[in-house]
Amino acid sequence: MQFAIKRFAAGLVIAASLSGGAMAQEVVRIGTTPESYPPFTVVDASGTVTGFEADLADALCAEMKVKCEWVLQAWDGIIPALTENKFDAIIASMSITDERKQVVDFSDKYYNTPATFVGPKSEEITISPEGLKGKTIGLQVATIHLAYVEAKYKDILEIKTYDTQENANLDLIAGRVDLLLADSIALEDGLLKTPDGVDFEVKGEPFTDPMMGDGVGVAIRKGDPLKDKFSAAIKAIRENGTYKAINDKYFPFDVYGG
Repeated sequence: MQFAIKRFAAGLVIAASLSGGAMAQEVVRIGTTPESYPPFTVVDASGTVTGFEADLADALCAEMKVKCEWVLQAWDGIIPALTENKFDAIIASMSITDERKQVVDFSDKYYNTPATFVGPKSEEITISPEGLKGKTIGLQVATIHLAYVEAKYKDILEIKTYDTQENANLDLIAGRVDLLLADSIALEDGLLKTPDGVDFEVKGEPFTDPMMGDGVGVAIRKGDPLKDKFSAAIKAIRENGTYKAINDKYFPFDVYGG
């Protein structure tokens, strides 16, 4: 069930007085998922959103001089919720793909990181049709990583899907799947750098593929002028150093990508 988070973008311009009255400030409702996806998005028990995307959203909203309000929505229904006007934009590590662009518009990208396979250190797994044959892989539903595996390895691997990446991680830890495929940074921070991740490692090399899209952007309803506003704000914070300050808080490299 959706619920608005009582967290508003820091540093926003307060509604100006005009002719003796208060001029209401535009509110932009931003949809994200209640599942944590560290370091990009972390949602605590109270529904407060923190992480790279929360800080980025604050900066973008400040740049656009709008008031932003977070709304939580399960990942597998997040695009329908956007098109049904339950919020105005999605900032939830959503990759820009041709399939999604048939339904929604996207801003310019705001980050682009590779994908990676992760499996047990105790098992030698080669990322090839021969090396993956007969393995079971865990993937989050409605992701580019699931689409990639279904397109490339569907007849080789057994595929198990999960509502959240965290639940996929838990099944790897429990030995119910042999591998995961997800964003390389999310797997580093969400698993490999945690105490539960000590027995696991990256298999093969982090990689990109055209079918995984053109980076991550803000999703907007078709034809909504917010698309251009978000793109302009992304460009502005890249140029004025705000993006770098946020980036350096979470990453030792430029997560924007090439």
